[in-house]
Amino acid sequence: MIIATSGHVDHGKTSLVNALTGIDTDRLKEEKQRGLTIDLGFAYSEAESGERLGFVDVPGHTKFISNMLAGVSAIDCALLVVAADDGVMPQTLEHLEILNLLGIDYGLIALTKIDRCDEQQISRTLEQITQVVSRTFLKDAEIYPVSSITNEGMETLQVALELTADDIEHRRGNGQFRLAIDRRFSIKGSGVVVTGSVFSGSISVGDELFLMPQVIPVRIRGLHTQNQEAESAIAGDRCAVNISGQGLELELIHRGNWLTTNPAVATARVDIELAISHSETRPFSHWTPVHIHSAANHVTGRVALLETTDTTRIAPGQKGLAQLVFDPPINLCFGDRVIIR
Repeated sequence: MIIATSGHVDHGKTSLVNALTGIDTDRLKEEKQRGLTIDLGFAYSEAESGERLGFVDVPGHTKFISNMLAGVSAIDCALLVVAADDGVMPQTLEHLEILNLLGIDYGLIALTKIDRCDEQQISRTLEQITQVVSRTFLKDAEIYPVSSITNEGMETLQVALELTADDIEHRRGNGQFRLAIDRRFSIKGSGVVVTGSVFSGSISVGDELFLMPQVIPVRIRGLHTQNQEAESAIAGDRCAVNISGQGLELELIHRGNWLTTNPAVATARVDIELAISHSETRPFSHWTPVHIHSAANHVTGRVALLETTDTTRIAPGQKGLAQLVFDPPINLCFGDRVIIR
């Protein structure tokens, strides 16, 4: 099961993952210096059932929302983190809205930093949380009070995550293989490695794939799933894939590219059902310029409303048919969800 943290900056997401796994997910020098998660971090732990739990630690600061979106695109479970002393904050609401729009089905809520608060403050924050999740997929989710300093509540939260993993039906490995690349690097003696989440299908060592949208044929030399060496991977896995190919260079690979068995060309436009957030303050207009987030990809574009006249718009909380026009073209499949900002 792949779990993503979400929530406002400095609400204790990284410390929470560290307490659950023993792994510090802040790997960049700047993150250490600033005490602030900037890019995606990853950690893993072993459940008693033997299942491997993978954690994606996403940044909470609004400046790094693109990185957050890249981290939550193919998760099984969301872990919403709210600090007891701060309560619900702007990025709490934005992250919750994103998770809801992406159609995440499973989630839990961690009330962190309870060691800093008295019972009255904890009760106020619990009431806040209950109110803001009441119209979302987390409306029936349990709230787990925890402290990363004293470890209070950590064992209960760990058990809850493991029980959730038991409840989640494993995704089937049929269909075209698709992995959304969120990191790439080179290892001496091995060559190019890309990491990402598997959206669909399955692969094995030795299989041949395409790097898209560059349409570069590659072969799988090695695999790691959930941070362990493996011979195969299926939908729902978190993967590191060692690839080789004629003319393949690290500089040719970017966050948002795909590893896939499907060499279909990228598209410049796609028709969608567009849902406007309840939190928006004004109607959405025809040909609005937007930032488009699809899996780990982030491009710019425009939205053409398909059911509009010169005077009609899509109001907050409403839906309508629209066409996304991308610059540059990107790879999409039927049923993919995108976030526009």
